[in-house]
Amino acid sequence: MDFGLAALKLVCAQLREAKETQSQNSFTLGGILFQRAWLQGVLVSTSDAGAPLLLDDGTGVIHLSLSGDFRLRPWKTGMYVMVVGGYIASLGEPPMIKVHKIVDLSAFPDREAMWYLEVIEAYKLFYGPN
Repeated sequence: MDFGLAALKLVCAQLREAKETQSQNSFTLGGILFQRAWLQGVLVSTSDAGAPLLLDDGTGVIHLSLSGDFRLRPWKTGMYVMVVGGYIASLGEPPMIKVHKIVDLSAFPDREAMWYLEVIEAYKLFYGPN
């Protein structure tokens, strides 16, 4: 993982537009090279058996792969979370984020509306057509 590359603020629908590059585990969106994505959404499925969590951001659903201490936390359906992690898209498999950071933002009332504004601004400034 190249941590020198940006972790793009995205919604799941934008990840569908990302193109895989020749370099291992890299993608481009609007000409920006990335390996990590930054998403926020609601946990719609949780599992105690180590299976991926499912995050729904209103534009799509993505699997979250947790490791280490993150598996020990009590993640519950309905929590609003922020995740940053490596984006993995394999042919025939659902897209996944290998989580490096996950934070419960459920206690912040304006969290979701502000997130969409941040993503729209980032898209206009960096990812979208000029």
